[in-house]
Amino acid sequence: MTERIEHRACFGGWQDVYRHRSEALDCDMSVGVYFPPQAAHGKCPVLYWLSGLTCTEQNFITKAGAQRYAAEHGIILVAPDTSPRGEGVADADRYDLGQGAGFYIDATRDPWARHYRMQEYVSRELPEWVESDPAASGVRAISGHSMGGHGALVTALRNPGRYRSVSAFSPIVAPSQVPWGEQAFAAYLGDDGEAWKQWDATELVRGAKERLPLLVDQGDADEFLQRELRPELLREACAAAGHPLELRLQPGYDHSYYFISTFIGEHIAWHAKHMA
Repeated sequence: MTERIEHRACFGGWQDVYRHRSEALDCDMSVGVYFPPQAAHGKCPVLYWLSGLTCTEQNFITKAGAQRYAAEHGIILVAPDTSPRGEGVADADRYDLGQGAGFYIDATRDPWARHYRMQEYVSRELPEWVESDPAASGVRAISGHSMGGHGALVTALRNPGRYRSVSAFSPIVAPSQVPWGEQAFAAYLGDDGEAWKQWDATELVRGAKERLPLLVDQGDADEFLQRELRPELLREACAAAGHPLELRLQPGYDHSYYFISTFIGEHIAWHAKHMA
């Protein structure tokens, strides 16, 4: 069952929010969908956005200012919630594990395995649901921020041929080597380091089957830069694998949506070029 719970005019199109049942996650999920004005008359490509820790579908649609650029380029924007939620869904007494912290992986350990199958959701179930709309062309790209940047990179690398391009803001590029990823992976996947590699962009890029266009923006004043993000590890992995990477270190910018809103127009234009 699908219910539209928000419907707002925005840059000639519509910013909607839907609630729908996810079989992969065994709960109801909220998803922001922006339809540009071009969607009223023809098919449009879709850019999926994955948000970071503690976020819901609301953060991106209310703070990034992305609808203006999506309207300019005729792109549908899709921003799902960051984890399963609701009564009976496992949670933790911390911001970086449990609800709001799904990490876009498929958990294998209890109590997480029943609901925390975010990779199955964002890579398969969500696109099937979105692209059943006649306005969606079936051409797609993916982007995200922080935990969602990790999610975008991993989703694209694990699913060759499904996305035209991938970009990220301040991504967790090597979750198996930093505290945020280590504690989440241990909880969701257990202690097997080989299992962790399946969800680590720096590991996946070594065996990538396609040379997908990859753009990463990172602020040099980001408070999480050295401890959690470490973009140099992605640069090294891409160089070793011969994988293309445009990594831009932006002076003075932090981890916030002030950063994202500054450069989101460039990211959407970049994806539009690759989805044309």
